[in-house]
Amino acid sequence: MAMNYNAKDEVDGGPPSAPGGTTKTRRPDNTAFKQQRLPAWQPFLTAGTVLPTFFIIGLIFIPIGIGIFVTSNNIREIEIDYTGIEPSSPCNKCLSPVETPCICTINFTLEKSFEGNVFMYYGLSNFYQNHRRYVKSRDDSQLNGDRSALLNPSKECEPYRRNEDKPIAPCGAIANSMFNDTLELFLVANESDPTLMLIPLKRRGIAWWTDKNVKFRNPPGTESLKERFKDTTHPVNWLKPVYELDLEDEDNNGFINEDFIVWMRTAALPTFRKLYRLIERKNDLHPTLPAGRYYLNITYNYPVHSFDGRKRMILSTVSWMGGKNPFLGIAYITIGSISFLLGVVLLVINHKYRNSSNTADITI
Repeated sequence: MAMNYNAKDEVDGGPPSAPGGTTKTRRPDNTAFKQQRLPAWQPFLTAGTVLPTFFIIGLIFIPIGIGIFVTSNNIREIEIDYTGIEPSSPCNKCLSPVETPCICTINFTLEKSFEGNVFMYYGLSNFYQNHRRYVKSRDDSQLNGDRSALLNPSKECEPYRRNEDKPIAPCGAIANSMFNDTLELFLVANESDPTLMLIPLKRRGIAWWTDKNVKFRNPPGTESLKERFKDTTHPVNWLKPVYELDLEDEDNNGFINEDFIVWMRTAALPTFRKLYRLIERKNDLHPTLPAGRYYLNITYNYPVHSFDGRKRMILSTVSWMGGKNPFLGIAYITIGSISFLLGVVLLVINHKYRNSSNTADITI
């Protein structure tokens, strides 16, 4: 039997229901939430509400910015560029590939003492660790101590995956380009006495705790670290295998070497610095680095002139906000000043046109 169809019988675009059946609908339930009838507050912007907001932002941001800026400027920092491009630089002789390894010494003077703990960084310029292929060129399973990944690295590591039919450990471009200059710091104890005093540099505690204890692991086993890395070879640009990165400290050797861990955390910008060593304060009676003359002894292994890069050593103290960085303070001061200036301009405009409007109403 034929059934008459009426378009009005369709509810919200759904198919017509059978006679006597339940009507299907896509219409939301008739509730305050689903029909958007909940109580709401819509601000009504007036001069009395907007102008105080600009002034409050300015009065809050400007003092905070001044405080951050002054704190940043109080941080002591010194940079020593030892790239050696200048002919007068003591490290200029190290640009020649013939002299390997090359040792050069740069002397500098601290005008003021460095109090508290001092952090030694190495800095590189024009080095793009943020390149997509470079960032992906690693095997996290291998770095976490997985034996199967140790002998069969990920294809992401190509072309630094195998060498001479042996798997590379650690594989990839990041590990292959690891910074390997050696920096030593000496203090001239007395100008009349040429004796140099070696500044102790702490090599532990420079990596993130999560990296050191979670992300990086040596292959498991009870045998020596050398045995655990057998049947593998070191990266092409390395001078020694991974199990010889720190022969003095077993807990800082292999994949858990902190210099290696710090390097594997890639930088976001082409000019960056990475923590190299810690200089801890011995007592409160003497500064960590007293004012005076110092010698920086450099074992120059890491070439940068092929890509027009530069190398530098940085000594820096820290504050509650971290290292020296005036940008945050300047940003707060700028935003606060702009907000305060806008508040003044809008106040003048509001006062002028409000009076004009009142005068016009009286004239009419």
